[in-house]
Amino acid sequence: MEKHKFLIHAEGDDVGVAIEDIKKGEKVIGVDLSTNNRMTIEALNDIPLGHKIALKDKKVGEDLIKYSEIVGEVTQDFRTGNWVHTHNMRTKRWNYGA
Repeated sequence: MEKHKFLIHAEGDDVGVAIEDIKKGEKVIGVDLSTNNRMTIEALNDIPLGHKIALKDKKVGEDLIKYSEIVGEVTQDFRTGNWVHTHNMRTKRWNYGA
């Protein structure tokens, strides 16, 4: 069985988390921790350890789901396999009282 390189925290999440550096063009396997299902994605960018990889296409203004919760808003369209970070999403995790 091939080694996985990213984790999905909950079924339905929009992003996974790299558990080691991922290179552009690399086909990587991820494991969903809630279901044990595996998925393979081709990385469209280099993705550093601890950063997010897109599991689905998203458009500007859409919510970003991680841990089965809204954690951010998409600020730049991205596709499955893209690196997701502050250049294409804004956090909503610390909007106290908003």
